Amino acid sequence: MKIAFYIIGLALLALLVPFFLPSTPPAHTDHPNQNLPWQITVDAQGHSTVFGLTPSRSTLADVRQQLGEDMEIAIVAAPGEVGEVEAYYSQVSLGFVMGRVIFTLDATPATITAMRDRALKAEHMESSTKKISLHPEDLAKANSLPIRAIGLIPSANLDEATVLQRFGAPKERITVGETLTHFLYPNLGLDVVLDTKGKEVLQYVAPKDFETRIRAPLLATQAKPQP
Repeated sequence: MKIAFYIIGLALLALLVPFFLPSTPPAHTDHPNQNLPWQITVDAQGHSTVFGLTPSRSTLADVRQQLGEDMEIAIVAAPGEVGEVEAYYSQVSLGFVMGRVIFTLDATPATITAMRDRALKAEHMESSTKKISLHPEDLAKANSLPIRAIGLIPSANLDEATVLQRFGAPKERITVGETLTHFLYPNLGLDVVLDTKGKEVLQYVAPKDFETRIRAPLLATQAKPQP
């Protein structure tokens, strides 16, 4: 399963937990006008930086330093798939924006399979998707893994007018099913997903990887007959 659909799946899971009045303080408190979701910089090599982190370069250790230790790390796997190693913050303060953040780590299928073999337990998240807890040794090793993608589920609802105001006109829009519209910003490595029946999701990857990791999987899904 591709990055985009793992993150959207976690967005659905996040609906089960309240977005406001968290029981613990947010993982990160910053100046209200810094590290905002639309403050994205891109270098000449095709790498973007947001929240002080650079997909494909920054590691999980860098994430901990930037956003704190209050994260959950697990392998998230759909039936018949190896899965992805993900780190999840239930509540983060990014400038004046609050939300949930998911980091997909860049691990090979062989590495993930070995982690699954050593895993302590597995539990179902929703439907048949599994969340697999890592062995303590693998939790330590995960710190050196680069982040492949960042997913943000804002606490506040977004609409099209807000997206256009903050990010400008997208290069392309792709509609998937009856409820999802993807606003694509390949030059920023950003996909903003508006859902008429659920939470919005912002997905960040390196701009150089945007076509293979975001756009191509979306077009493939769009081409499939809808049930």
